[in-house]
Amino acid sequence: MKTGERLETLPDGRTPARLPLIGQSVNVEPLDPDRHGHDLYQAACGPDGDGSGDMWTYLTSGPFADEASFRDWLAPQGETDDPLVFALVDQASGMARGMASYMRVVPHWATCEVGAIWFAPSLKRSRAASEAMYLMARHVFEDLNYRRYEWKCDSLNQASRRAALRFGFLYEGLFRQHVVYKGRNRDTTWFAMTDQDWPRVKAAFEAWLADDNFDGEGRQLRGLAEIREGLERIS
Repeated sequence: MKTGERLETLPDGRTPARLPLIGQSVNVEPLDPDRHGHDLYQAACGPDGDGSGDMWTYLTSGPFADEASFRDWLAPQGETDDPLVFALVDQASGMARGMASYMRVVPHWATCEVGAIWFAPSLKRSRAASEAMYLMARHVFEDLNYRRYEWKCDSLNQASRRAALRFGFLYEGLFRQHVVYKGRNRDTTWFAMTDQDWPRVKAAFEAWLADDNFDGEGRQLRGLAEIREGLERIS
């Protein structure tokens, strides 16, 4: 469907289900605090995590003093449908190494947001992290039949802004003094992709994730944005 097109009926959007999304290098699993809790604490706060606490700067919660307080925060998140929270499980280690959520889900408008995303240092800039974002987007557009998928972040969060653009979301604007969290005003930067964007975004993801795009050390040969731009020139 195109912008401005009159819709006699909306797409048959459905509510995201509490089901795993299985990839080649990562599984996006509905959060089970008992099963994933220790892994996630170690990934975020343990010796292999972000000991500086910087990863929590742009999240509404954290940092946490100990595992008990982390688990207290995590426990209710396994029970909600919006946000619907997932653990990102690295297949190579079998360990949960990050989180992401579907949120602000509006089935009758066939739209939702991906948010509350964090990756352990070992997952950042990895094939698994990118594949997790691909799996979640594919589920939204191909299984749920949604028409719009959003990404929002603190305008000061340069890493999140770069990630949104790399993953194929388009910048839509700045909401000034949108919310207050952790005692300060937050301007929110909005990004989104639509069902019109998805075929191009999907093709780039799949070309980037292909085995022949990585060398023997697992290093990418072409960047995701580079591949997508090449596809745009061809089309």
